[in-house]
Amino acid sequence: METKKFKRVDGREPEEIREMRAEVGVVPNADGSALFAFGDTIAIAAVYGPRKMHPQHEKDPEEGTLRCNYNMISFSVAERVKPGVSRRSLEISKITEWALRPVLLIKKYPNMVIDVYINIIQANASTRCAGINAAALALAHAGIPMKGLVSSISIGKIDKQLVVDVIKEEEDWEEGEGATDIPITMTQDGEITHIQLDGKISKEDLKKALELARKATQKVYEVQKKALKESLRG
Repeated sequence: METKKFKRVDGREPEEIREMRAEVGVVPNADGSALFAFGDTIAIAAVYGPRKMHPQHEKDPEEGTLRCNYNMISFSVAERVKPGVSRRSLEISKITEWALRPVLLIKKYPNMVIDVYINIIQANASTRCAGINAAALALAHAGIPMKGLVSSISIGKIDKQLVVDVIKEEEDWEEGEGATDIPITMTQDGEITHIQLDGKISKEDLKKALELARKATQKVYEVQKKALKESLRG
């Protein structure tokens, strides 16, 4: 009997990433800025700083401070997002800081702050990953000293099948074992700077997910690197 081939909602292969797009210098008045898109998930990041920390009582005399602000624009999804700070936006803001901080040479800027503002202008899942990719590019564009870029991708498990770059319909999957979403951020050398697990997964499948993420983040990195090179030519 022939085994039925797994088919994703949008027709992609399990390891296939949506079409990616990246561009730097998209916010003229920022110190650095970038756009990163997975298909119709689009993130724009703007960097301001290093600059003096305000309020002053939050200054760190040992090293600089990284502040990230993640926000979904109210018209980014079909059902209008309620404007203002939410628990989810605060959580993803902090996750973004954790994902980026390991590659930033932040100790060069004691008593200073680097602010990163990330706006999701269109959303079809994987928004935190797109935001991290845009933020890493924006920081590089701003000339912030870094050990290297970080690249982020979501790995999902849908009805026992691991997939790369999850979309909304896959996030909402409820059949079989249910959906598992694993956003993973890595350096170009494959070192993990942040991993999150929403759902359940076996140790064996987690190892497979990490290997998928290493291959996928290399593809993300190539798109990021190309965008930076093109900006230097301009």
